Order: sequence, then structure tokens, then C-alpha cells
Amino acid sequence: MNAKLIASIILAGLAIVFIIQNIAVVELRFLFWTLPMSMALAMFLIFSLGMISGWLLRGTFSRRKSRKRSQKITVSE
Repeated sequence: MNAKLIASIILAGLAIVFIIQNIAVVELRFLFWTLPMSMALAMFLIFSLGMISGWLLRGTFSRRKSRKRSQKITVSE
């Protein structure tokens, strides 16, 4: 079997175990909103938001780095 397939199956199994163990309902509060949801869902949403924001910001920082590199190259020439 492919190593990526085995790793995916293991990660999916761990995710299922995590979800089963964290089904307790928690209450999320932000300013004046209150939202009850399962702990696993809350953690998944927070993780997803972090991944998306990191993906969006990655382009910003990599562009700055490449600009600095190109400025160093032109200055040193």
C-alpha cells in the first residue's frame, strides 16, 4: 500500500477517536453572542480558521521576503 494512504487512514482513525471522546457540549461566548456546540466541532472550526488565515497570510509574507531579496540583489550589483 501507498505510504500516504496508510498515513491518511491512521489520521482519519485518530480524528474519529478524538471526535468520539469530545462530544460534550460547550458554550462559546464572544461579546454578546452565546453558541452551544460540541467541543470537537469547536476545535475543528478554530483549527480550520487558523489554517485558512495562515494560508491567506503566507502570500503576504512570501511577497515581502522576495521583495527584500530582490532589493538586496540590485543594491549589491
